[in-house]
Formats: sequence, C-alpha cells, structure tokens
Amino acid sequence: MRVLAFTRYDRDAASTRYRLLEYLPALAEAGFAVEWHPLLGEGHMKSLVAGKGASPASLPAAYARRARQLTQGPRPDLLWVYGELFPYLPAALEQRLMPRGVPVIYDWDDAFHLAYEEHRRPLVRRLLGNKFGTLLRSAAGVTCGNPLLQEHIGRYCANTLVVPTVVETERWRPAERDRSPVIGWIGSPSTWANMKPLLPALAALHRETGVRVRAIGAGAAAEADRFDGLDLVEWSEATEIAEVQLFSIGIMPLIDRGFERGKSGFKLIQYMACGLPVVASPVGVNVSIVRPEINGLLATTEAEWVEGLRRLIADPALCARFGAEGRRIAVAEYSLASQAPRVVELFRSVAPRR
Repeated sequence: MRVLAFTRYDRDAASTRYRLLEYLPALAEAGFAVEWHPLLGEGHMKSLVAGKGASPASLPAAYARRARQLTQGPRPDLLWVYGELFPYLPAALEQRLMPRGVPVIYDWDDAFHLAYEEHRRPLVRRLLGNKFGTLLRSAAGVTCGNPLLQEHIGRYCANTLVVPTVVETERWRPAERDRSPVIGWIGSPSTWANMKPLLPALAALHRETGVRVRAIGAGAAAEADRFDGLDLVEWSEATEIAEVQLFSIGIMPLIDRGFERGKSGFKLIQYMACGLPVVASPVGVNVSIVRPEINGLLATTEAEWVEGLRRLIADPALCARFGAEGRRIAVAEYSLASQAPRVVELFRSVAPRR
C-alpha cells in the first residue's frame, strides 16, 4: 500500500519526527510503504533558529516540487498530510493538485486554522479563513493532537482520532542526575514567547536558591533575555534526550490565547517520560496531562509559579514521587507503543480495499 506523506518541515522539526517519522516502522510492518516529502528543506529550520525567516525566493521552487510529487509517478493509495499541502494557497487549488479519489488523512497538532482566521490582513482572512473547513470536509480521517482540536475538526470531519504527540519511552527514560537543581524547558524560537513573562521570577529564584534554568532550542530569540543562571542550549536531535535528562523539574508556561490552547502538551510528555516532576500553566490540554499533587503542579500567577517551583526545589522526595508517577502515566498513555496500533488501525480503516 503506497502512502505519500507530506510535512511542512524536515526532521529537525519536532512535529515531523514525532507526528510522522516515529510511526513509519509500525506502518511498514502493517504493509504501508510511506514516502515522506517535506516542503521546506533543512536550511529553513536552521534559519528560524538563527532568527531569520524563510527565503521568499525558495518558496516557488518548493511549491513546484510538491506539485510534481502529487501529480507524477505511480498513483498512491493514501495521502498523509500534516496540516496542509500549500500554505497560503486556496483550498480549491490544493485539492485540484491531489490525485482524484485517493483518501486523505490529515494530521493536526496545533490550531492551524487560527493562522488564517485571525490573520492581521483582512484579505487573508477573507480568502483563506475557511480553507481548513473545505479541506477537512473531504478528509477520510484526521488525527488530532488533543480533544480541543478534535472538537473543532469534528465540525467538518466525523472520522477523527485523538493521538497525542508521544515519545518512544524505551529511549526517553529517567537517568541519574546531578544533585544541583535545574529547572528545564525545551522548545523552539516560536514558543520562547511563552517563557518571557516567567523569566523575572526565574531569575529571582536563581538568586534566592541557586537553581539554574536550562532552555533548549530557544535559538537567537532568547539571547536578549539572558540572565545570570540561564543556560541557553542549542537543540540537536542527537542530544535532546540527554539534555532533558539533566533537568530536575520540567516546565511548560503558556500564554492563555487561542493558539496556545490548541497545543498538545508535548513538552510535558517529554519531561514525564524522563521521570521529571512538571509545572505548567492550566491552558488547553495541560490540565489533563498534569494531575496536581500526583505528577506535578499547575500555576497561573507568578506567585503560584514561584511557590510551586520553590517547593519542588526544596523537596527532592516530592520530585521523585511526582516524577515516578509521571513516568508511569507517560508509558501507559503517551508512549509510541500505546498509540502506534491506533494510528495503524485508522490507516487500515480508510485504505482502499484490494
């Protein structure tokens, strides 16, 4: 069964690695031969981390290459699309380039629709505001990163499946740590904005307790925010697990806005798999991943963040208890082993009969 898979970014993007590439072995075992095509190449992600945007000159070639991938070669049995095929092009054009009669499975792990519905330019809102509604009405199935996304997508497509963004818990696992406390965050330049409101409190905690703050993947966006006690670490696929294993506490602050409410809580899952206690904003799916006083704490105000972090810094036994329970939840509910069979079954259910 031939499947053409399309992502926006290459494997340097967490969405590509954890929403698509991790499932390829399970799909191959089930008889699905997946051919993966990123829209933008390796240089794009490196530019984002360096604080630069995509080169506009590269986009026409990328779109033309994707059009050829859709229209040339043997006819696929399935299309697997992360979000959309052609950002900022109308749904009608996108659908015209798809091979007719081939089922499409979409994957959503963010509130993609808000990029058009809330765009600052009225023309974009008018032309593309309902792009995703049009695409989703013709979908054979959609995997949704959380129930909030499923609720939105369910208005257009009845065949939806909540698939959290998960990790392979045989690799993401607890490790021995230094005794010095470390508050850790992993993300990207685009999500660093959620850390900014908390930075003064974290700097004060460092001065008070000596705790260090370690941020992985923030890129050039975080350079202006440096303070004594903040370590900015370059992300690498080869080292990301080992870097998270250096944390004592994992945090996920979120600004309470529409796009952030659609996030899938992946940071928390990474931390929990490594046996870390977590502290997070009670925004979106975070309220179901974090179980207060069981695997971590929820914090809204700066005072709640400081109180919760101070409590964990001072109580290693509490950290160990929260971390052990978080690890158990991650293995049971947020592991690749728990989700791969569900994804395979969705593919089987929409694949054409032979």
